[in-house]
Amino acid sequence: MIIKPIQLSSPDIGDEEKKAVNDVLNSPSLSMGPYIKKFEGNFSNYLGVKNAIAVSSGTAGLQVSVIAAGIKDGDEVITTPFSFVSSSNCLLYEHVKPVFVDIDPVTLTIDSEKIEAAITSKTKAILPVHVFGLPCNMDKIMAIAKKHDLVVIEDACEAIGAEWHGQKTGTFGNFGVFAFYPNKQMTTGEGGMVVVNNDTHAAILRSLINQGRDTDGTWLHHIRLGYNYRLDEMSSALGAVQISRINELLKKRDHVAEMYNKRLKKIPGVTIPCSSQGVRRSWFVYVIQLDEKYNRDSVMKKLDAEGIPTRPYFTPIHLQPFYIDRFGYKEGDFPVAEEVSHKTLALPFHNNLSEEQVEYVCNTIERILIS
Repeated sequence: MIIKPIQLSSPDIGDEEKKAVNDVLNSPSLSMGPYIKKFEGNFSNYLGVKNAIAVSSGTAGLQVSVIAAGIKDGDEVITTPFSFVSSSNCLLYEHVKPVFVDIDPVTLTIDSEKIEAAITSKTKAILPVHVFGLPCNMDKIMAIAKKHDLVVIEDACEAIGAEWHGQKTGTFGNFGVFAFYPNKQMTTGEGGMVVVNNDTHAAILRSLINQGRDTDGTWLHHIRLGYNYRLDEMSSALGAVQISRINELLKKRDHVAEMYNKRLKKIPGVTIPCSSQGVRRSWFVYVIQLDEKYNRDSVMKKLDAEGIPTRPYFTPIHLQPFYIDRFGYKEGDFPVAEEVSHKTLALPFHNNLSEEQVEYVCNTIERILIS
């Protein structure tokens, strides 16, 4: 018998968030009002950065970061094939070629030992992705970037609050990008944030997301090609409260992850997410790997029949149909990412999963694997 309906993900929204959104709805300012300034201020304070620019999505944040960095048609950017597709699409929007480097089989983040071999005369940047909230090796990546005079755009969309040896993700590179879709650690519904310490970059970003308008506020004065990538006041109000609760939200996720870790590490055939000394994971999703003797998709179907929703994470970007058609990628090009993609399984994960629900999920997995 199913304990009670189990959601794959669910936002943690309280009365304070609802009040803030209602405050906006009862005001004349539904866009470009006081809450977006509050959200940006709260966010920059949390990360300890000079500038935080709210945007309509993490994807939008990545794209405008590429533009603000001066990366252009014909340039190349090194990144990972094991990610959500937007971390590469943001390059294609600007006619920039993503150059993939395979992943580390343990951390599932870009293999920093393979980055230098991929650098060419056209390489202008590295775009590391902190997959599943686990930081990349930022010491190594920043050293490579400095040596070769490369820009670093951190995709921290899944990693708010994660830390690499005491420093928060998103604060290492020239640009850091975060996202707040409802399954993330904090949410604004849709939305994202770009953080930079360079004031010139910040001014360019603010212009880009506001139709290319001059940042002096002159009405209908557009100084560059821009986009409508602003974040609205209702989303900003939600975000302003969520970021003020971020430590509480992350602590809740830590607790659920620890319940899973404690139970699942005892089940043969299951590999739990890795941990490293000095590295703080910010739990975005909880992804296990199944031993290759099990058919992951078959296990998913059996779990679904038991009322347990799951998802495969990720299909490698280079094997997405569009990328195959455009670049001619094939199986075997990035074997580690491909092997991992066949074994990974995202389990139900959100702040308010009960111990009873986690136990039900784990017991069901164990029963299916031994049957």
